[in-house]
Amino acid sequence: MRSLYLLLSAAAGVSAALAMMVVAESKASAEAASPIYGVTIPEGYRQWELIGVAQEAEPLNELRAVLGNATAIKAYREGTLPFPDGTVLAKLAWKHVQSPEFEPASVPGAATTIQIMVKDSKKYAATGGWGFGRFVDGKPVDEAQHQTCFACHEARVKGHDYVFTRFAP
Repeated sequence: MRSLYLLLSAAAGVSAALAMMVVAESKASAEAASPIYGVTIPEGYRQWELIGVAQEAEPLNELRAVLGNATAIKAYREGTLPFPDGTVLAKLAWKHVQSPEFEPASVPGAATTIQIMVKDSKKYAATGGWGFGRFVDGKPVDEAQHQTCFACHEARVKGHDYVFTRFAP
């Protein structure tokens, strides 16, 4: 009987610890999620395939690379529009600086932002099916900045399912 009591006590302790971990993870996830949309930085996004690159002029002065998950890459390769639900795009941006080894070249300097777009036509119906997240140093920027995301995409690239980036040849 004592063994059963010890086993049940241990199980209760483990359950309590797991519950505390879930609460802590939920709080961390909420803090890491973008306002309005609840988008987070996807695990493993740096291993995704390259979709395209861009060099932004002043005032941004950035080099940008857009990566996509497997759903995004398949849609780009097949020319599928609108993008299917489950498409996730990650835009990484850095200040561009002159290469110390090859003066005519610009290379990445300090990281500026990671921007994420997630396609879920039901969850984000009011914003063309897309949820947005903009992150600096791994933390979401404020709500005011997120309020500008869809308006910019809607004004400029509505005819391309609200996505700026084209597949690089």
